[in-house]
Amino acid sequence: MIKKIITLLLFIQFVYAQNNTPIVLIGGIAHVGNGEVIENATIIISNGKIEKIGPKQNVQFDEKNMTIINVQNKHIYPSFILPNTTLGLAEIDAVRASRDEREVGDFNSNVRSQIAYNTESIVLSTVRTNGILLAQVTPRGGLIAGTSSIMKLKGDNWQEATYLKDDGLHINWPETYHHDHWTHSHDFTAKDKDLDESDNKKKKKKKSIDKLYDFFENAKQYNLMKEKDFDLRFEALKNIFSSNTTLYIHANTVNGIKEAIMFSKHYNIKKMVIVGGSESWRITDFIKEHNIPIILKRIHSLPNHQDDDIDQSFKTPKILKEAGILFCLDYQGDMERMGSRNLPFLAGSTVSYGFNKEEALELITSNSAKILGIAHRTGTLEAGKDANLFISSGDALEVMSNNIELLFFMGENISLNNHQLELYNKYLKK
Repeated sequence: MIKKIITLLLFIQFVYAQNNTPIVLIGGIAHVGNGEVIENATIIISNGKIEKIGPKQNVQFDEKNMTIINVQNKHIYPSFILPNTTLGLAEIDAVRASRDEREVGDFNSNVRSQIAYNTESIVLSTVRTNGILLAQVTPRGGLIAGTSSIMKLKGDNWQEATYLKDDGLHINWPETYHHDHWTHSHDFTAKDKDLDESDNKKKKKKKSIDKLYDFFENAKQYNLMKEKDFDLRFEALKNIFSSNTTLYIHANTVNGIKEAIMFSKHYNIKKMVIVGGSESWRITDFIKEHNIPIILKRIHSLPNHQDDDIDQSFKTPKILKEAGILFCLDYQGDMERMGSRNLPFLAGSTVSYGFNKEEALELITSNSAKILGIAHRTGTLEAGKDANLFISSGDALEVMSNNIELLFFMGENISLNNHQLELYNKYLKK
């Protein structure tokens, strides 16, 4: 019996040692994610971290007890990061039971996307195999939608898949227009403009804003009280007032962005981010003055107004960059869950509008990590950070050349199989 136990322990020790053997990537082109490119790079991965990275001649290691992987002339990238998404919260739009991205009511500050995250969604593997390993899973609906969390696109359950829980609270700022469907033009007709300026619409907006101020005021007073009746919705705002928990305010119009920023200043919110910001290019000085980062809405979209340039959405990133505003890209909108695999190609589009490839890469790696509060762990290929990276034989920002061959998350080699590949192989045989 004792011999069996010893044998079992030795086997477990052997498996553990195998799984924790340092990995060395040799000869690749490392795109660090901060503008730097390392040719003929060597990267050592140990205990889920990047232990060393640099040009081959500067990184010494003992080949004994190491797994050596030759990635000569292939491209090494940090994991792409997808902010502001409902990925994992809904599966089939036509099936109500599979949709869990929103709750009823205006004030859902107690809602936490983390616990609704579905790790068995078949969409995750498809998105993952385009280099996106982390996502800010965000609830929708109401004036206060709830709290987002940074989730891994892998894991057996939501606890295991959590990378950073409850990273921030999301507010949908009341605005005087909204487009609900892809068939709606983003240009207003004269009739739409008249409606937008109507007293009824203005009153509705003011009423909603007043409700937000009242809710925050009540929450602030609640959290100052020592003796009180427990209120989960107000409890959820405690960290917004007292710590660096981020307040994400979704706003797109000039007035909406300004009002949202002044709202956060009124309550002395330490960290605030604008989500959407489609008209942010009009008020860059104001945004820069208040040092507000932006999660910029999908740039593959039409402009808001009929007198805007048709490609204004494509021009906006360059304007924000020149203004010195920290921003990243998201994929919110129509078909956002299944289409989010195309996030790197949005970044690639900015190259035609004034960015170089490494600057474009920052929009979905280091900038995203900074805004989401995880830059100390990921977003760049640097020693001490989590080994979240992938190897592609081509340019990962190009649709035609991106071809991921290896995928690592916290040092673990992740399978490249996905639902689309399974279907391809299934019907190829026929």
